[in-house]
Amino acid sequence: MSDLQSLFTDCLNETLIRVILSNPSSKDGVIKICARPMLKNKSLLFQIEEYTKTQVFHKNLTAGDAGSYLTGKLSSDTSSQTASFKNALVETKSFTANVLVSKKGTITIKKKVNASAKQPKISLSHNRKKKYILEEGIPVPFLIDLGVMTQNGNIVNAHYDKFRQINRFLEYIEDILPSLPTDRELRILDFGCGKSYLTFAIYYYLKVLKGYPVRITGLDLKEDVIRHCNELAVKYGYDKLEFLCGDIAYYDGCSQVDMVVTLHACDTATDYALAKAVGWGAKVILSVPCCQHELNKQMKNDLLSPVLHYGILKERMAALITDGLRAQILEANGYRTQILEFIDMAHTPKNLLIRAVYNGHCADNKAQINELLAAFDINPTLYRLLCKKIILSQNNIIFLLCCTAHKKPIPKAKA
Repeated sequence: MSDLQSLFTDCLNETLIRVILSNPSSKDGVIKICARPMLKNKSLLFQIEEYTKTQVFHKNLTAGDAGSYLTGKLSSDTSSQTASFKNALVETKSFTANVLVSKKGTITIKKKVNASAKQPKISLSHNRKKKYILEEGIPVPFLIDLGVMTQNGNIVNAHYDKFRQINRFLEYIEDILPSLPTDRELRILDFGCGKSYLTFAIYYYLKVLKGYPVRITGLDLKEDVIRHCNELAVKYGYDKLEFLCGDIAYYDGCSQVDMVVTLHACDTATDYALAKAVGWGAKVILSVPCCQHELNKQMKNDLLSPVLHYGILKERMAALITDGLRAQILEANGYRTQILEFIDMAHTPKNLLIRAVYNGHCADNKAQINELLAAFDINPTLYRLLCKKIILSQNNIIFLLCCTAHKKPIPKAKA
């Protein structure tokens, strides 16, 4: 214990770069802790970040309190004899230390002196500037033409939320890259692409920044929007990007996919997109639903009737049940599914993203799904579309879907 206390006594000063506590004993609470130095009101403090699966909590401590806090997280609990965390990385300007905690609570510290003449620069700012995938100050042609950036790369204040949303979405793309093939061209189709902020962003990120071989087709009902997007694609020299008029429910220009993304697809258009994604054998699905009206018209429940009596509460409950069922139906079809916050509620109420990665393990949840359907007397579109098990193919293409719910003939995509 004294060695651990001495370690934090030596490092908790302005020379500290960071401390990371990992490998928690329990996966249900805080799963990672980070600490860094900061100046606040001219006083040196240490910002502690506690990460759960869905949230991050912050607190600022003095050196003494931070040392006691970190030591306690790596020390054995008196009742369970188990430390909260089993690993720690301590980085300073002068040394790096790795802390290992055994099952019996034995602490081992391996310390290495930093022999490099070049010292890392440490930011002591209280509010550090977030580093985005598409960085501020670096002009991106499509963001300039779409009005998000100025010619010198500054973000237009009125569109800063859109800039954050684009970068947030690219972070989700970055997370699922290991699930996509790297030995062939990735095929992307974007339904209901609209002005195609994210379509252009995905092409720019995958093709221009990352060098992936991709072909993207955008789909929307508005001919003027499609024409403008095609003009921009030609202007930028994006020869693997094209836009067509059409509707997800009636699109038959492909047979298989790698990834499907539905962005603000209205009501049951999301269901058709998800069903096609499963049918195409999509490796990854990213869906931001919108306007979940279908179940709002169907829902009945005697026990909850006092709550469902109020329109706004019924509407919100219908939206949550709709997306929860969508996630569970995807689980039943072999996907590991999460529901995540896409962007803060302050920016848009349509802030949930369904992320599903195919792993071939079909959840045994059909009985629970049927019980929920019976409890609310509902029959959602996605349930009807995927009521039978779909056999996925090994040959896949990648598609980005942002769909609409109106009928319109769809031309074939380029080969």
